[in-house]
Amino acid sequence: MRIGELAARTGVSVRSLRYYEEQGLLTSLRSPSGHRRYAEDQVERIRLIQRLFSAGLSSRTIVDLLPCIDSPAEETSAAALERMRQERDRLDRHIEDLIRTRAELDDLIAANRAHQRQLARA
Repeated sequence: MRIGELAARTGVSVRSLRYYEEQGLLTSLRSPSGHRRYAEDQVERIRLIQRLFSAGLSSRTIVDLLPCIDSPAEETSAAALERMRQERDRLDRHIEDLIRTRAELDDLIAANRAHQRQLARA
C-alpha cells in the first residue's frame, strides 16, 4: 500500500510516517517510480509504535526494542528485557505521580465545593 493509504488506515500523518522511517521504526520498499510501498503488517506495527509513544517511550527506545519484537534472539533479548524493565519502572513512577496529582485535584475539588456551599448559605 502507498503512504497515503497507510496514513488513512492508521490515523497517522504522512509526515509522521516519513519520520518513523527516518528513525528506523518503519520500513518500506520503493516502487520503480520511487514511491514508498508498505506491507500489510506495517499497519499493526504503527499501532504498536503509537501505543509505545503514548506510553512515553522515545523513538530511540522503541528502535532499541524493535529487534526483540521483530525476531527475538538470545543475543538481543537480555538487553531488550532490561530496557523494557527500565521503561516499565519509569511508567510505574509516572502512574504513581498521576495518581498523587489526581488525589490532590480531588482534594481541591472537595474544598471548592465546600466553599461554594458556604457561599450559597450566606
